Amino acid sequence: MPEGDTVWLTAHKLHEALAGRVLTLFDLRVPRFATTDLTGREVLDVTPRGKHLLTRIEDGFTLHSHLRMDGSWRVFAAGERPRGGPGHQIRAILGNSEHAAVGYRLPVLELLRTQDEARAVGHLGPDLLGPDWDPGAAERNLLADAARPLGEALLDQRNLAGIGNVYKSELAFLARCTPWLPVGELPSGVPARLVATAQRLLEANKNRFERRTTPGERRTEQRLFVYGRVGRPCLRCGTLIRKAGQDERVTYWCPRCQSGPTGPADA
Repeated sequence: MPEGDTVWLTAHKLHEALAGRVLTLFDLRVPRFATTDLTGREVLDVTPRGKHLLTRIEDGFTLHSHLRMDGSWRVFAAGERPRGGPGHQIRAILGNSEHAAVGYRLPVLELLRTQDEARAVGHLGPDLLGPDWDPGAAERNLLADAARPLGEALLDQRNLAGIGNVYKSELAFLARCTPWLPVGELPSGVPARLVATAQRLLEANKNRFERRTTPGERRTEQRLFVYGRVGRPCLRCGTLIRKAGQDERVTYWCPRCQSGPTGPADA
């Protein structure tokens, strides 16, 4: 599931393949931009911003994309046949003499003037993997609405940018609080530790696609503490992990290790 670490790694791979090279192919397969042709222009950089990708192109253009649940960018050698899904799922192809970057199932794809990037990402809070990272501001944002459940506050990209449903569940477990606990009821010191842990985990995982939050060389099925492990024993206490709906998503928790209210659709 694409979260801030996955987006950072995707941006890094796109930057390596595209930056500093002139586009020989520019194909956006969305009606609004289907006739736009930026071939002959140089790609300047590919920058991640939370869960957003900004591909900046010569003459003041930015291609903004967002992966959401199942979008992806794949890089292939020039002339290589793309292998990321059926052709009808391709939304964008950016090619040069050496590589082709192909975007599959991209739910957000728009071409902006670079000077207008704030329209797409200006609402975001401090980026956990960005140069603007500010743990103090992230903590203040997180606590701004004392009645808001922790899980919802963590997912709100206006508070801090980069956390998705996986990290939401894992961070609540590591804080020993359920995702439904109001942030105003977090024990003293926990918000600061939460923010620091979030940044540490994303930093540790940004160079690999197989995300890991548990310490040591655990088996693949034990690389996360609670996410996706409903009905399996907690890696700390052995209690069976449970799941419930929260804000139109599924969240996971350990009923023994985590204190606080639980979800209405407890499974």
